[in-house]
Amino acid sequence: MKIKTLCAIALAFTATCAAAAKPTLVVEGVQMPAWVERASGKRDALMVGASLGNKDRVVTGAGARALLRLADGSLLKLGENGSLGLDDLGTQKFKAKEVVTASLDVLRGAFRFTTQALYKFRGERDVKVRVVTITLGIRGTDLFTKTDATRDIACLIEGQVDVTRGEQAFTLNQPMSFYVAPKDKPGEPVVAVSKEQLAKWTQETDLGAGAVRKGGKWRVYLGEANDQGAALKIYDQLRNAGYAAEIRPMTGAEAVNYRVRISNLATQQEAVALGEKLKSQMGFTETKVSK
Repeated sequence: MKIKTLCAIALAFTATCAAAAKPTLVVEGVQMPAWVERASGKRDALMVGASLGNKDRVVTGAGARALLRLADGSLLKLGENGSLGLDDLGTQKFKAKEVVTASLDVLRGAFRFTTQALYKFRGERDVKVRVVTITLGIRGTDLFTKTDATRDIACLIEGQVDVTRGEQAFTLNQPMSFYVAPKDKPGEPVVAVSKEQLAKWTQETDLGAGAVRKGGKWRVYLGEANDQGAALKIYDQLRNAGYAAEIRPMTGAEAVNYRVRISNLATQQEAVALGEKLKSQMGFTETKVSK
């Protein structure tokens, strides 16, 4: 990322918010490092509260997770070393009902789609999930998928999905069952999944300690400078590495001081742990935490 002025950063953020007054997909939580690769080609750290659009891609690093929410309240979870392509995001009116649409392309890693029963949504959804060789049609369900170099997996936790793989098509409608499609081989028969295996799979997509979340009150400060350029270098270093840093100008009696921080951590302990991690991995010498 090229060095920018603080004004340019602020204006870009304002423009993004204005363009997404009613976003179809927003970021609810991030276990960093994680990035969004925009349709424009720009790559930046994935931030809580950011809106995502068509042709964007969410990418997670080692140990990372991403938690996203569709306009109907459904949650999308992406596990570590994952890649999720986004398309057909939108809301439409059909016979006086709102229809939320999305095409989700799981290119790599573990992924979970969960409809939120308690979320007040009276419309309909038209969501498709593609896991490399498998296409899944979703209208309300709890589904786990995973893809790696050897196979694609679709596991139905609750609900119902329509499964297509090449000329094969069937409905997966038995809760706690899964389908495996080995690469370059016919799909295997649908079988039941054990509670132990399901627990292992779902842990692969759940946020853990040190994640930033919507509503988190704690911050970790990673750098401080009275020179704008020096602060921006720290900011760029963190953003390029997949950490959603911000710059906070603080006006003093004699000068402006620039603080670089990461916000939205749930607890003081998690903020401290993230600071220690970044000291170890990226060479920061001193960190501070506060609300």
